[in-house]
Parts: sequence; structure tokens; C-alpha cells
Amino acid sequence: MDPIARLGLSIPLIQAPMAGTSTPALAAAVCEAGALGSIAVGTLTPQDAARDIARVRAATDRAFNVNLFVHTPCQPDPEREAAWLTALGPLFAKYDAEPPPTLDTIYPTFAGNREMLTVLVEQAPAVVSFHFGLPEAEAIAALKSAGCLLLATATSLAEALAAKDAGIDAVVAQGWEAGGHRGMFDPDAPDDRIGTMALTRLLVSRAGLPVIAAGGIMDGRTIRAALDLGAVAAQLGTAFIACPESNADAAHRTALASDAAWHTAMTPAISGRPARCLANRFTAFARSTDLPPVAPYPRAYHAGKALNAAAKSKGEGGYGAQWAGQGAPLSRPMPAGELVAVLAAELAAAC
Repeated sequence: MDPIARLGLSIPLIQAPMAGTSTPALAAAVCEAGALGSIAVGTLTPQDAARDIARVRAATDRAFNVNLFVHTPCQPDPEREAAWLTALGPLFAKYDAEPPPTLDTIYPTFAGNREMLTVLVEQAPAVVSFHFGLPEAEAIAALKSAGCLLLATATSLAEALAAKDAGIDAVVAQGWEAGGHRGMFDPDAPDDRIGTMALTRLLVSRAGLPVIAAGGIMDGRTIRAALDLGAVAAQLGTAFIACPESNADAAHRTALASDAAWHTAMTPAISGRPARCLANRFTAFARSTDLPPVAPYPRAYHAGKALNAAAKSKGEGGYGAQWAGQGAPLSRPMPAGELVAVLAAELAAAC
């Protein structure tokens, strides 16, 4: 039996743990509807991660996924960061604000994070997933000993094979269409930009691991297409942004329901790593041809969040991290449990 089947889901569906929109309430609602709900804790302290895990457990007794960022520890680059802040200066000035004088590493990595590992081993969620890379062997062994099923994002066959060698149980094939951060282990490496369906079939054929398809999947018929290619499940993120249980703000929801959904853009400008966002003022700025190199992740995110806060204080919501995939125009705003039921019915009809 594949590891996803062992979770006893009613539908082979995972709600993607998109940081900024996923919440314990959303994860619990998805779980209660028979799919695998997820929370993102890569932006949280270990204490806050434990709090959110407890909140999910208080709302459901079903399996859920806890997701972490495993990026290479950031090395500050004062000259590059100063140039980036200077480039952002005119945008801040439009909203009577100034950029931060310096940038901070606002999000830790799970790599080498013993305090977060201790929390996860103690809490032992049914599923733990990794984005941006893989943790050290010690962490993988500890989580597996705690009974956790381990997933990792892969955007290429090489990354999937590295996950297999590390002892990961199943791999999430993240296609170029996917919203949010690109899961590349090395964001500076060449990116072949493989689409979801091609990547899914490639990994099913060559990776030697169960494959979960992710990117641009918004309805039951597309879930069926992924399953027909050999995937054991599909992961959907953008489909759940418009749910009332998500943490998307009003500007994000409005943009998702607008023409901006047809023009998503992959850009590193918001956070320092490539990520797919709805077309907004930040993506328009990122198209400028005379910009210096973006500050490194996650230090660039410090600047991006400050700019968004300054703009929102003046009524402008177009500088947010409005993550969404290329399937965004197919978004359907409804409670998460209802959406899972609709997806399950569509999947059944597509058989």
C-alpha cells in the first residue's frame, strides 16, 4: 500500500500548506471532509508551531500535514541588500514611508533547527513535509522514529532522487504552474520549468517513490488526470485560497476574483526566491529592466512585508504576497469542506 493510502483519506487530495493563507481552521476543515489538511510552520517559532498543531488537533482527530522550509541558511550581503532597498525607495516614498535601514533574516530554516525538531518529534504529526530542500539525516531518522510520514517537494528528477536517497516516503512533483514559492533546492541553479503533468509522469517513471502531483490543479477532472499518470494523490493550494477559513486578506481575495488571476507571474522580488503571484503592483515593478539583484531570501521578504504594510496603511493592497498558481481563474469561493466534497464528486464523475 502506498503511504498516502495508509492515511485513510476519502479522496486522494492534499491541501497545500501555503504560508500566509493556510490556517489550523482550514487544515481541520479539509481533514474533516476526508482529505489531508496542512499547516505551514516554516515562518513560525517552535512555540507557535506547537500552538498551531494543538489547534488542529483540537478541531479534528484525523491525520494532517505540517510543512517546513529547509532552505540553505541565509548569508547577509550588505552591499546587495543596500542596493535593493535603494531600488524600493521610490515605492516606499509613494506611501510616505521609508525602507527599513537594514534587513533581517525573518524566517529560520529547519536545517539544523534542533528546537523545532524537538517540537515535531514530541507532537508527532501524521505527516511532515519539506519545501526548498531536505533536512539532515538525523532529523529524518528522528521524525521517522516518531511515526511521521515524510514528504518533500521536488521540481526535477534530481531532487526527487535526492529525496529517495534521504529516506523520504513520497515526493510532491511541483510543476511550473504552481502558486507560491518554487521548491527548488538551489534557487540559483538552472530551472527547466517542467510542467505538472510532464513532471508527474517523469517522476512516476523514474524516481522510485510515490508521487503527489502539484501545480495548476483546481478540479476533480484534473485530479483524475494526475492519478491516471500514476500519481497517488494531488496537492491543491490555490483552490483553497478563497475559502473563508483561509488567511488570505481582502486584497488577495479581490485580486483572485479579478483579471489578475489570468496573469500570474513568477518573481523573486517579493521574498528573494522565485514564487508565483497574482499580477499586482509588485509583479509590475519586478518587470523593470534596471533593477539590481534582489536581496537574498528571506531577507528580501523583510523589505517586501514592510512595503506591503506601508501601502496598505494608505489603502493600497497591491504589494502583498498574493500567491496563486496558473489555475487561479478556476477558483471557487466556498467553505473548505464543501470544496472537498465538490472535488470528490467531480473526481468520481471523471472515472
